[in-house]
Amino acid sequence: MMPALAAGPGFDPAQQQATGVTAIAMFAGVVLVTLFVTWWAARRTRTTADFYAAGGGITGFQNGLAIAGDYMSAASFLGISALVYASGYDGLIYSVGFLVGWPIIVTLMADRLRNLGTFTFADVVSYRLEPTPLRSLAAAGTLVVVAFYLIAQMVGAGQLIRLLFGLDYNVAVVLVGVLMVLFVTFGGMLATTWVQIIKAGLLLGGATLIAVLVLAQFGFDVTALFARAVEVHPDHEAIMLPGTIVANPVEAISLGLALMFGAAGLPHMLMRFFTVADAREARKSVFWATGFIGYFYILTFIIGFGAIPLVAQNPDYLTGPVGSELRGGANMAAVWLAQAVGGDLLLGFISAVAFATILAVVSGLTLAGASAVSHDLYAGVWRRGRVDEREELRVSKITTLVLGMVAIGLGIAFEKQNIAFMVGLAFAVAASANFPVLIVSLYWRGLTTVGAVLGGWLGLISAVTLTVLSPSIWVVVLGNPAGSAPFPYNAPALFSMPAAFIGCWLFSMIDRTARAGGERAKFDAQFVRSQTGIAAEGASSH
Repeated sequence: MMPALAAGPGFDPAQQQATGVTAIAMFAGVVLVTLFVTWWAARRTRTTADFYAAGGGITGFQNGLAIAGDYMSAASFLGISALVYASGYDGLIYSVGFLVGWPIIVTLMADRLRNLGTFTFADVVSYRLEPTPLRSLAAAGTLVVVAFYLIAQMVGAGQLIRLLFGLDYNVAVVLVGVLMVLFVTFGGMLATTWVQIIKAGLLLGGATLIAVLVLAQFGFDVTALFARAVEVHPDHEAIMLPGTIVANPVEAISLGLALMFGAAGLPHMLMRFFTVADAREARKSVFWATGFIGYFYILTFIIGFGAIPLVAQNPDYLTGPVGSELRGGANMAAVWLAQAVGGDLLLGFISAVAFATILAVVSGLTLAGASAVSHDLYAGVWRRGRVDEREELRVSKITTLVLGMVAIGLGIAFEKQNIAFMVGLAFAVAASANFPVLIVSLYWRGLTTVGAVLGGWLGLISAVTLTVLSPSIWVVVLGNPAGSAPFPYNAPALFSMPAAFIGCWLFSMIDRTARAGGERAKFDAQFVRSQTGIAAEGASSH
């Protein structure tokens, strides 16, 4: 969820040969395990319910661990640790933002999503509204989010593998793409779920071990760790104060809104609520996921602070003209810390887990994109429901193959780009297009198809437009002069999310058609089913 890894100046792949052998051996073991899981899942994946939602047979605890695995991407693990390593306390702004979205989901959405939907969140919003335009909107928002997330993960994977194993960047990207397509095409949601569960367990275990070994260096005295970090960091006491990453209050609020409400609109996360048996298990999923994710972000805080005295002061990990730059960039702080406290064995383990993490995340993203095309666009819009399960499943697998090729191409094309803005755009789109339409459809009787469609498109278009006009793209990517960006903030959610809500309300209020009256009248039936789950099992969107 952070910028991609970038190879630091002066890096020589030969320097990592011994480490690479250990890491590659562990990586191969992780890949073999996940391929076995895919083979096992493929034998049990026969229907669209199996492919999209694992047949609804995942327990709340398993789904919570899988959600955590989906959420704890390698970019999050490496990136948040790097932010703390570089900026101290202020690096928690992302982890806190990511985490606080979950109470919103558990209190307002989880049980209603499970009771109303089948495979995608478009099923929920089209329960009482006209499905065709809403599925088109949902598919567009999903594909934009998935595309930018995939770019971030693919570039991160390529840079990580090149840096640690000495493989060519393009080879690493193709390898990730091929494995991703295999996992999703043959195993569907069942394989993706278990890969995420395995990955989450490995990542939590590895991060816990690093944190324990770091604290052991300071006699398990957190105060001593912080004191040493303040002493050796160039900014000294400033790293214990907020305001170093986002000093502008408007941008801080806008970023916070995107991170909080974007989490409640991420399509690959929302799909996970349809893998459990009922609303109770959906709530349990969020409960467990919140605990796992919160614990994980505490670990990244310790890891980031631990890297300040243990990595930044060690010349073995530094490069540059004065030996002050971290080899591989700041995003490698957690990886080098693993070697500093646990040797090559722990470094190899963490490298393999980071790669497995990327595989799990891109598999979930690809499945969300495939479902948007096959279930929402093909079956719901183009064929208007007149399609059998086998045909829809075939389209989904073809879409997975196409998305894999697109992800490989984009990963190669964006190798040298700073991709932080892409992840920000993904969260901004989710918070501006998906979340407003979803939450309003669940709670407001007055919403109509016209309001939902126009409000959703207003949020989607404004989020994309404002991001393109922001300094992160206008200046950094497009090369325009500094200070010339038409939109002064890098985070657009403060403006695009209210635009979506206002659009939903305004266009619904002025919609006086007979169809609108019927849609409002269906709210009571929707409310009963969302609260009780009556007729939810096996039901379609209508």
